[in-house]
Amino acid sequence: MFIIFTFCSLINLVDWLQNHLIPCPFKALTGIDCPGCGFQRSFIALIQGDLSKSWSLYPPTIPLLFLFISAGLLYKLQVKQRSFIFRILVIVIGNFVMISYLHKMFFS
Repeated sequence: MFIIFTFCSLINLVDWLQNHLIPCPFKALTGIDCPGCGFQRSFIALIQGDLSKSWSLYPPTIPLLFLFISAGLLYKLQVKQRSFIFRILVIVIGNFVMISYLHKMFFS
């Protein structure tokens, strides 16, 4: 019973998310995609279990989610080098976001 309830709740969540996407203010003003455009649709595809669609919509989704989860864990756990680890993660994932954005802008 719990599995059916969870599955139905997930379907409702996905429908709600698809109907309440936040428009990008940068794109609305300039007509140009920002480095985060596509994250919401990619996240919805990831929730639905479609990893390839999620990757094709916005490749940095999984690394960004990893960064958010890591930031929460580093904040919660008392790790000695947490600021250094967090800085390295931000630099690496930030570079991935920018490379993905430049690739989308110039090669797509």
